[in-house]
Amino acid sequence: MIRSELIQKIADENPHLYQRDVERIVNTIFEEIIDAMAEGNRVELRGFGAFSVKQRDARTGRNPRTGEAVHVEAKCVPFFKTGKLLRERLNGG
Repeated sequence: MIRSELIQKIADENPHLYQRDVERIVNTIFEEIIDAMAEGNRVELRGFGAFSVKQRDARTGRNPRTGEAVHVEAKCVPFFKTGKLLRERLNGG
C-alpha cells in the first residue's frame, strides 16, 4: 500500500472528512515520526511496532566491480521492530 492508497482508504471509511483533511492528517503523522527519528528519538505505535534509529560504525567495504577497498562513513539508519499484535496477525495467531 502506498501513501495515496492509505489516504483514499481512510477517506472512504470516513465520509464526514474531506480528502484534503485526511491527506493533511496522514502527512502530519509521517512528518512527526520523521522529525522524532531525526532527533534520535524512538517512536512506538502500540500493537503495530516501534521505529528507532541505529548507528552504523564506519567500516571498510569493497567495490563489487573492482574489488577495491572503499571507506564507508558512519551513518544512522532507520530500524523498525514489529509489535506483538502485528507479529501474531501476520503469523495467523
